[in-house]
Amino acid sequence: MSTPTLVIGRSGQVATALAACGQSSRFPSLEVATLARPDLDLSDPERAAATLSRAVKHMRPNAVINAAAYTAVDKAEDEEDLALRINADAPGAMAQVTRDADIPFLHLSTDYVFDGNKAGAYHEDDPTGPTGAYGRSKRAGEAAVMAANPDAMIFRTAWVYSAGGHNFVRTMLRLARDRDHVSVVDDQVGSPSYADDIAAALLTVAQSGPKAGGVYHLAGGGQVSWYGFARAIFAASKDLGGPYAEVTPIATRDYPTPAKRPANSVLNSDKADRTFGVRLPDWQNGLKRCMTALKDAGELA
Repeated sequence: MSTPTLVIGRSGQVATALAACGQSSRFPSLEVATLARPDLDLSDPERAAATLSRAVKHMRPNAVINAAAYTAVDKAEDEEDLALRINADAPGAMAQVTRDADIPFLHLSTDYVFDGNKAGAYHEDDPTGPTGAYGRSKRAGEAAVMAANPDAMIFRTAWVYSAGGHNFVRTMLRLARDRDHVSVVDDQVGSPSYADDIAAALLTVAQSGPKAGGVYHLAGGGQVSWYGFARAIFAASKDLGGPYAEVTPIATRDYPTPAKRPANSVLNSDKADRTFGVRLPDWQNGLKRCMTALKDAGELA
């Protein structure tokens, strides 16, 4: 039996995609094991680290990928302490476990560590400046992970979607079943990232040879606004016989939320390509495959 890759998380979009890769032809010799609640609860960092330590001693995985997080962006404004435990304290404690065991640690982070005010795509060495509790908790997590394990690899991604779970693509399709028109923000731009592509890239890094600790960006190629993304979703759905709605562009001020979203979430992913030879396809490519997966699953009926 091959040495497993251990994934922290089970039901999230990327964690689900990682587990599915373990059963795919792309990684025929790969075994993926998952560790998540109730066995491992990130809200209790000390116990989570102890649980991971036991699992590492038992499995001796070739890498640990942390794909679990507190992701309720608006709710985090009222639960910042909990978000910090899950997104910062627990990852830091788990990074220490992997350092002690000399096992690579891959940790997912987010575009929300930036304030979104830059004119162009963000690079890894651009100054961070989260504007909300969620972003602060994820930035604190990056610092905690690197302090505990300087060889850890942090991968920031953005606008994650998949054929399952809660995400913008599925929300738009759900709305289109009930109404003919939807209004979507047009002054926020980003790099939509298909969870299946993120998972494949992470596993490629985990399965490769030498590791290079540090921060990397891993997001879909190109950029689009939420409005443009919605139009592309409906166009693809219509072509596949799925629900469709007309889209009206609105400004962020017309759709207030408890947490401030970055106006610019575009991430430059050249560093990950140079270092590991991984790059996510353009967002249009990922969306096309996601919509096909939704159709195959009967989700566009």
